[in-house]
Amino acid sequence: MIETDVTYHKPSQAFKESVDLEDPAIEVMTDFTRVTAISVNPCANLEQARERMISSGVQMLFVSNQYHEVMGLITINDLNGTKPMQVLSENGGKMEDIMVRDIMTPRLKLEALDFSEIQKARVGDLLETFKRMGRQHALVVEKDESDDKQTIRGVLSTTQLSKQLGYEVQSSHMASNIAEMAQGG
Repeated sequence: MIETDVTYHKPSQAFKESVDLEDPAIEVMTDFTRVTAISVNPCANLEQARERMISSGVQMLFVSNQYHEVMGLITINDLNGTKPMQVLSENGGKMEDIMVRDIMTPRLKLEALDFSEIQKARVGDLLETFKRMGRQHALVVEKDESDDKQTIRGVLSTTQLSKQLGYEVQSSHMASNIAEMAQGG
């Protein structure tokens, strides 16, 4: 007989407590061969996505269909930012009518880093990549040699990087070149 309040095993990845800029970048990657990626249905409303993030302790969800194919992703910044209000101003309706698919970043707009490159990179390289990309998350993909299909192997985040470096890593809205800096970024 199963007792009340029973749950199930949830794999977790142990990260090194601290890293420096010379450590391998792989030390800060959330590896989906060790932990389960968290996803949400594209038809979920924004509050359901927010609740899923909170209960899972993540700031990004994969948006996937019934076949577990990635359609895009949604972040806490998407939920808290201007995207929901833009959808309302363009389409009308109520906030509770907005679905994840309305504000997600679609798969075709996602940038990814190659796992083989991450295996060779250092934390300092990763820090520069985040600054250049101006993003808080970077997907890491690898190709299956048997069928040449891409699989998302993991995710890198400024949140995890900040925890392990011991200081805040800012990536969003960073000037990507000197001209932007001269214009005030």
